Amino acid sequence: MLPLELDLFQSLNASVDTPAGVVAAARWISQSLPLAMAAWLAAIVALGTGRQRRAVLSAFAGMALAWVGAQALRHGIQAPRPAQLGLGMQWIDHAARAGFPSLHAAGAFALAAAMSLGRMPWAAGVAWAAALAIAWSRVCLGVHFPSDVLAGALTGMLGAWAAHRAGMALDGFRTETIGSAALLQQGPLLPRVPAAECHESER
Repeated sequence: MLPLELDLFQSLNASVDTPAGVVAAARWISQSLPLAMAAWLAAIVALGTGRQRRAVLSAFAGMALAWVGAQALRHGIQAPRPAQLGLGMQWIDHAARAGFPSLHAAGAFALAAAMSLGRMPWAAGVAWAAALAIAWSRVCLGVHFPSDVLAGALTGMLGAWAAHRAGMALDGFRTETIGSAALLQQGPLLPRVPAAECHESER
């Protein structure tokens, strides 16, 4: 671990001197905000426009890809969490499993990137603010190093981009298929005969 990251972790990790309100806010952001965001997305799916629903479905796909990518990295790297190294103070319970990258950050940043790619600026603003807050809370509570949340953010944004590109490719294929089906329904097009030739044939 680089000394710079350790210094950053120690500066962000809450200590006994940190105001109780800050720790409580970090706990709520880390544990309850993701559930609130999920309810918000469900409301968009239920009440939103078709474009908004497509953006949310793309976000779900991006979050799923980010989760798979983060799990693959965890399995391959097996980086310890701060508690496993005896560093910092932990303010919430968590399992002693690999922490690189952060799954919380991966999901949050996948959602934020998907809202931006889906051209929903108001939703993107909310999602980016939530993603940054979640990333901060995981380090503040001592369950992740800064590199964990940074890697999670990159994984999430990559998952959102991959899902967006796949959706665009699928839309293009669907449009091409529908166009081809419409041409087949019209039947073969007869060649157009110039008007002058029609007059000649009538004489």
